[in-house]
Order: sequence, then structure tokens, then C-alpha cells
Amino acid sequence: MDTIIYIIIGLNVIISYYAWKNPNIFRRYCLNPYNLIRNKQYDRIITHAFLHGSWTHLIINMLVLWSFSLALLQYINYFFDVSEVLIFLILYFGAIIASSIYSIMKNKDNINYNAVGASGATSAVVFACIFFNPWHKLYFFGVLPIPGIIFGVIYLIYSYRMAKKSSDNIGHDAHFWGAVFGLFFFIIIKPGLLNFFLNQLTNF
Repeated sequence: MDTIIYIIIGLNVIISYYAWKNPNIFRRYCLNPYNLIRNKQYDRIITHAFLHGSWTHLIINMLVLWSFSLALLQYINYFFDVSEVLIFLILYFGAIIASSIYSIMKNKDNINYNAVGASGATSAVVFACIFFNPWHKLYFFGVLPIPGIIFGVIYLIYSYRMAKKSSDNIGHDAHFWGAVFGLFFFIIIKPGLLNFFLNQLTNF
């Protein structure tokens, strides 16, 4: 079942690499809300998530995706009777779309706004794992162990504040909305899991 993770990672590596070699690919398939809306290039909503700005950007996103997706597939397999791969793909691509909507609406008249990267989807995967196991320790900055739910609160507050400032070139809007999507996705498709999540929160 983990084959799908390696396929997604492979696509990200291949597409990003060829886009670096051919800037026209980058320009055509990045998330540019102005062209997306005016020229009806709706494919940009998905394609931008398979492009990355640099090797560092790509490697960080893929490492996060790989490390959390393997655990998430096991959670899905335990709680659902249908294919865990299907549910994972709905989560992944749903997060790409959901994490882009705010940026698209916010920058629909800004021809110079461009965004790339799978950060919205990877944030959703991380927060879906936090949903199933909120007190599992994550390593803050790769060093400090911190319960996932506390990390999640800090991450959401930080992403929200940085998105309001818009002082750097990082897609904090996508991080925030991708995380929110991942946290609520499983409640939406299986409302009974809300009680599971609340019980997990009280059993620390």
C-alpha cells in the first residue's frame, strides 16, 4: 500500500527536475491565480503541487510526506473498510485544492503572484496523523520532542500570523489551510471519528 507514496514522490522529483531545466514548464504550471481565472487554466490548481522551487524545498516536502504518510496509511487501513490508497489520494489531492482556494481568491488580480510546492498536501498529511494520535511526539526543529497536538496549535498560529504579514515568499496560506483540511477531513467523511479524537485528547 505504500507504493502510492513512492509514486507521488517520484512524480514530484521528475516533474520538478524537468521544470528547472525548462522555465516555460514552471511558468505554465505554477499556481498563478490571474492566469488560472482569466485564461481558465484550472489545471494549475493541481500541477503547482508537483513543482518545487529548489532541491531543498523538494527534499523537505518529500521527507515529511514519506515519514508521515506511511503511518497515515496504517491508520486509514485500521479505521476504514474501503481502500486506504483511495482515501489517501482523496485526502492528498483534496488538500492541494483546499489549500489553494484562499490564495487564488486573494491574488486573483495579481499577475505577479506565483506559488509552487506540495506544502498544502504535506501539511494535511501531518495534521491527519495528529488527528489519529494527538499525543504522539513530533520533533520540533528536528530536535525538541513535543506532543503532536501542541505542535499543531503552534504551527497553525504561526502560519496564520505569517500569512497575515506576507513578509516572505513562503506559502503560509497553503500551510494553514492544508493543515485545517487534514485535521477535519476524517471527521467529514466519518463523523463518528470525532468521538475517537476527543477521547484521544483526554487520554494523555
